[in-house]
Amino acid sequence: MRSQSLSSSTRTTGQSLTSPAFNGHSMVAPLRRVLVCSPRSAGWHTPAQAGRWRELGFLHPAEFLTAQAQHDALCRQLGSAGAEVIHLPASSDLSLDAVYTHDPSLATDLGLIGLNPGKTNRIVETKNHVAFSPSVGVPVAGQIYPPGKTEAGDMVWLDSRTLLIGQGFRTDAEGIAQMRALLQPSGVEVVSAPLPYGSGPGACLHLMSLISLLDEHTALVDLPCLAVETVELLRARAFRLIEIDYSERETLACNVLALGKNRLLALEENQKTNEKLSQAGFDVQTFAGSELCVNGGGGPTCLTRPLLRIA
Repeated sequence: MRSQSLSSSTRTTGQSLTSPAFNGHSMVAPLRRVLVCSPRSAGWHTPAQAGRWRELGFLHPAEFLTAQAQHDALCRQLGSAGAEVIHLPASSDLSLDAVYTHDPSLATDLGLIGLNPGKTNRIVETKNHVAFSPSVGVPVAGQIYPPGKTEAGDMVWLDSRTLLIGQGFRTDAEGIAQMRALLQPSGVEVVSAPLPYGSGPGACLHLMSLISLLDEHTALVDLPCLAVETVELLRARAFRLIEIDYSERETLACNVLALGKNRLLALEENQKTNEKLSQAGFDVQTFAGSELCVNGGGGPTCLTRPLLRIA
């Protein structure tokens, strides 16, 4: 894929930036810069790509117009929150999954690390992220190579020096070891967390399916699905745990994007969980995700590859 520089057609500016272009060691600092991929860019409107919905694990055939409208609403919310929204260019080798831009790469203080997704159709997305990022001022800092498998949906920054990585179907021990080798020289501790079998490899649970950090001391969790050692780690670090309403598990209630300063972006379908978050003191903004998110199994965090979070 040819790298493209930013233009009015490939970004939406919520706030002008004067420094730096990348910084990835937070899940909760104010979101300043974020990469997204629209359903149009991922080929949801083309028969060849849309016809693969079943093999990719979607619940039903992709409804492009609805999904695109929901993605447009997401981008407006991100822009209103002060983030510069950068759009990954369209490419014929992308699949429907490419809208979930969080997974193929990880932003760090060193630059972008290209991952090696365990879901094989997504490997090409890493190549697209890596090719595109220098054009928006984000250098490539490293790459995870086979046989290691890694997806960023399994990676949670507990703080700027601690990266918790879920080990399961999409991220394995070799991938975690390679990530540790890349980050350890910079003083980052990589901690492995076991993931549950769930419904099996076809509908795997990422670590971020089970936990979303809301601020430096609060996490939204699907508590019964987290490993005991993960819960003990969070409690040892004095995290307050808010449990989702479990009637909303299938509509991705645990997948909430922190925008910074107590602001959250969640799916409007999860009214009970969102009310819990509001009662806990958070400003919860919502958008509809029935087609864009629930159908493909990826919520607000999955739809975004944060490039810069800084106070």
